[in-house]
Amino acid sequence: MGEKALLVLEDGVVFKGEFFGASSEVFGEVVFSTGMTGYQEALTDPSYRGQILTMTYPLAGNYGINSEDFESNEIQVRGLLVSGACEFPSNHRAEKTLGTFLKDYKIPGLQGIDTRALTRKLRKHGTMRGKICREGIDTEKVAEELRKTPYPDNEDLLPEVSRNNEEIYEADGNLKVTLIDCGAKENIIRCLVKRGVTVRVVPARTGAEDILKEADGVMISNGPGDPSKASYVIDTVKSLFGEIPLFGICLGHQIIGLAAGAKAYKLKFGHRGLNHGVKELETGRVHITTQNHGYSIDEKSLEKTGFEVTHVNLNDGSVEGMRHKDLPIFSVQYHPEGCPGPRDNEYLFDKFVEAMNAKKK
Repeated sequence: MGEKALLVLEDGVVFKGEFFGASSEVFGEVVFSTGMTGYQEALTDPSYRGQILTMTYPLAGNYGINSEDFESNEIQVRGLLVSGACEFPSNHRAEKTLGTFLKDYKIPGLQGIDTRALTRKLRKHGTMRGKICREGIDTEKVAEELRKTPYPDNEDLLPEVSRNNEEIYEADGNLKVTLIDCGAKENIIRCLVKRGVTVRVVPARTGAEDILKEADGVMISNGPGDPSKASYVIDTVKSLFGEIPLFGICLGHQIIGLAAGAKAYKLKFGHRGLNHGVKELETGRVHITTQNHGYSIDEKSLEKTGFEVTHVNLNDGSVEGMRHKDLPIFSVQYHPEGCPGPRDNEYLFDKFVEAMNAKKK
């Protein structure tokens, strides 16, 4: 048995468990993901920065951890909550256990948590501030402190996840894309490179003139937090309108919307998982998508921006995709690169390549 531990929520509710991974105390925004698999990709997804992640599927760690399925160079969550953690993974690719992985990066994990009850609470009341603590502390005092502590996304989180220097990923084709790194998942780069696109990844604070250098298109990546806090990226993207094909994913989608003059709002408990239904309005086709975001673009605020909605979420009707009516600019709120999740939506990268080829002609 591991050391006893607690999750204390801002309203004073306490969930009991035991440490696996690092035995340390952390504060974060408590969120949940409905994915049955993909815990390694989720843990290393920069969009989870500042958050304590709850996995709703009761089994975690069954196929272990390997050195290939990273979506960034480190664990990005502040803590992990699971019902049960497997200590003896079974998979030919497994190199270590989930618990060892967490210890390597000094990230606390709690197992034995009633994740069903916790998820139901977050769905009813919305995401909450929480703290992973050792047993024996004054939980009422912790809850009081939590209520006074700003949410992690109250500040710009991009400096914590964006590269400090540009990196180039060479490919065989003749197209070049500049990827603005707001916390980009590695599979975005892989999806472009395997289509023959050379990718130049630049820090989030890179200026427009540098971004356009030798570029046939620009991508704005996923990332954590409130999109309005990244005002410098919004201003940069606004100056790129009409200059070059643009494609935004997740936070990049929200930044394009804000650059166009639309507004974003925080969802009650966000969309996080691998099986979210999204309807493509033009065809009526429903896509099963990977999602990880806590904000959305307000559909009404898109009026008079030149943009139109292309995709909607089938659970709550929120905007999941949009495009400019005249310019080669489009974006989606979900993750077409998957990792984890279905790969059905990679066609959007083909669409981006087509837009760049059309612009070159």
